[in-house]
Amino acid sequence: MRALAVVPAYNEEDVILATLAELSATCPDLEICVVNDGSADATAELCEKAGYHCLSLPVNCGLACAFATGVRYARTLGADAVCQFDADGQHRARYLPAMVAAMEKTDADVVIASRRIGPHPQGLEGARAFGSALISALIRLTTGARITDPTSGYRLFSARLFDAFADGFDVGPEPDALAWLIRKGAKVVEIPCEMAPRQGGRSYLSGLSSAAYMVRTCLNILVFQWIRR
Repeated sequence: MRALAVVPAYNEEDVILATLAELSATCPDLEICVVNDGSADATAELCEKAGYHCLSLPVNCGLACAFATGVRYARTLGADAVCQFDADGQHRARYLPAMVAAMEKTDADVVIASRRIGPHPQGLEGARAFGSALISALIRLTTGARITDPTSGYRLFSARLFDAFADGFDVGPEPDALAWLIRKGAKVVEIPCEMAPRQGGRSYLSGLSSAAYMVRTCLNILVFQWIRR
């Protein structure tokens, strides 16, 4: 399987090279594409100087747009799968071979690296735990699928879904799109993983933005996914 890691990055100059170095060392045959999402720092310059393929958006467009850009690039390469890989060091590259193996073995459309299963499950705290449980319940209610870690951003998508992300309207690598894809027949499996603490940068989910994310995601799962085409 020819897989491409899409690494959306926004102002990640403090950690991006360490993240990419670990990814390259652990998965030497993996192709990597950094999507610089309008960073105001030296993220793009550092990636390019180190020899990584980097696509730069002129302004900050958000995760959905950055990921779609990477998927379009993967489509031109003829890749078989795209891995959504965070730039902030939370995703551990050692789980990626297992994700690829799971996709090959089960013919899944999506493989999620889940923090909630396996011998050492990681718990979430406070509002994040409540939000994850609520989203999981809504996905179960609307699709019948049990997803233990719907907010995990460590996912592998098969080429069968490239057009949905590359050409679809408001389709990003988020739990509401996951629910929509499941309703459309996508097969989703999970493998166990442990994630590291954020190594640098700043999460876009904090304070009011986190609350707005939860409201938008829940509404999309309950209402808007039913009118998507």
